[in-house]
This record gives sequence, C-alpha cells and structure tokens, in this order.
Amino acid sequence: MKFTVVMITGDNARTANAIAKQIGIENVLAEVLPQDKADEVKKLQERGEVVAFVGDGINDAPALAQADVGIAIGSGTDVAIESGEIVLIKDNLMDAVASVQLSKKVMSRIKQNLFWAFAYNTALIPVAAGILFPFFGITFKPELAGLAMAMSSVTVVSLSLMLKRYMPPAKKGEKTKGGE
Repeated sequence: MKFTVVMITGDNARTANAIAKQIGIENVLAEVLPQDKADEVKKLQERGEVVAFVGDGINDAPALAQADVGIAIGSGTDVAIESGEIVLIKDNLMDAVASVQLSKKVMSRIKQNLFWAFAYNTALIPVAAGILFPFFGITFKPELAGLAMAMSSVTVVSLSLMLKRYMPPAKKGEKTKGGE
C-alpha cells in the first residue's frame, strides 16, 4: 500500500527485529519506554507524516491518542480501546490493513455520491425552475421534479448500500489462504 511502516515497541531489540523480519518491517524502534511512544509518534508527525498507530496495551494509549488515526486491538486494555478511533475485533494485524482499505473505499464512495448529487442537481434544478420553457415550451411538472429529487437520493443511498458487499482485498487473500 506504499506506507512506511515503523515498529515502536518496548520489547528488546533482538526480539523486535526478529518479529519485524518475519512480517517485513524494516524500521524498528525497540526498547522504547511507554511514555516515549507518543513522543516518537509526535516526531513522525513533525516531519509531516500522517501517522496511524496500532496498539493494544495501556502503554500504547498515549500514542494511540497522539496518532492521526489510532487503531486499537479489541482484545487489548480498555484504556487502549478508548484511545483509538478504530477498534479491531480480532487479534489479526491484517484487519488493520483491511480497515485502511475499507476507509479508502468509503472515502471514494463519498466522493462519488457528492459528484453524482451535484451533477444531478446542477442539471435538473434549472430544468425544474423552467429554463427550457422560453426555448422549447417545456415545463417540468412539480410531481416529476419531486420524483427526480427522490431519484437523486435513491442513487446516493444505493451507491452507499453497495459498500455492504465490499470485501477488502486483505480479507479476500486471508479467506483464500485458509484463514478465518
């Protein structure tokens, strides 16, 4: 997804590097004290980075709150869950990837809905107001204008409801690999 991933952990460097190597993380900050995790997030933000922080413990709560997006693991502490904007139900890091993919899809759908609502209204409000009457003698009956406006709403709602069927690519790969 072209993100820079950094592991910030209180674990010792040897353990952190071993885990990071297994999951493909190149940037590791190990042996970070709990109070310093939020400072590390702040340093990234000061460099202009948008930071999403994934954590599960009481030690992660300040960093979750400092991050632009805090992603708490649902089996974690109540403090961590309260500090995050997104709460993952399972202990699966692929859910963090899926949540980012879903968020991108939702934002894309919001933009589509705004475009179509704007285009629809830009085209039909002048027609409903009678712009065609001087040139063609065509008027838009109020019933049809009301129907057109309702159809605009139906279009937006229908596009939004299609998100119910959306399966993030990270979750699709999990199902084909014999996952959940």
